Amino acid sequence: MAHLPLVAPSVLSSDFSRLGEEIKAIDAAGADWIHLDIMDGHFVPNITFGPEIVKAVRHVTTKIFDVHLMIAPADPYLEAFAEAGADVMTVHAEAGPHLHRSLQHIKKLGKKAGVAINPATPESAIEYVLDLVDLVLVMTVNPGFGGQSFIPASVEKVERVRKMIGMRPIRIEVDGGVSAETAPALVRAGAEVLVAGSAVFKGDPAGYAANIAAVRGVRGSV
Repeated sequence: MAHLPLVAPSVLSSDFSRLGEEIKAIDAAGADWIHLDIMDGHFVPNITFGPEIVKAVRHVTTKIFDVHLMIAPADPYLEAFAEAGADVMTVHAEAGPHLHRSLQHIKKLGKKAGVAINPATPESAIEYVLDLVDLVLVMTVNPGFGGQSFIPASVEKVERVRKMIGMRPIRIEVDGGVSAETAPALVRAGAEVLVAGSAVFKGDPAGYAANIAAVRGVRGSV
């Protein structure tokens, strides 16, 4: 039997006025990781929060903090996010000229290193850094906003990334438009971590467990 994918709810879609409570709620509802979208208004057209907020909510859960750095440059902030409590730190291939150096820095900080690629970026852009990474994040929408429509061509891209990874112990994560409807094809293609925002943070917190289970592909079990 195939392993069920991990679900990493993106707090970008949560109620920011209750961020700590929202993280506790998705923890209790069965989230595997907590996905934290860091946006700078420069690399992407939105601004979210920085390392101080990550640090402020670190104590509310023991789940993995999956920190997605949609910022450029990223290197000056890696140490701050590591100290704030990040477990996985993902930088974009498009965010700077020295991707290899950025990933080396993350590893030296004792964190799991991830590399993300935007929809228009070919998977070949990360071919020569695969031996440095623990995770490849395939963006299935253009980064910068929650609630966008899924890009169908992403499924084939995930398949190509899976083939390129080969036997390396690297997880494939997908982010953008992930829902109970789009997740199955992504999982069949090789995705192992599903970032879901609006598909999880909809309705009352009492429904988060059912929302997470639906994204994961488990129905009628909660």
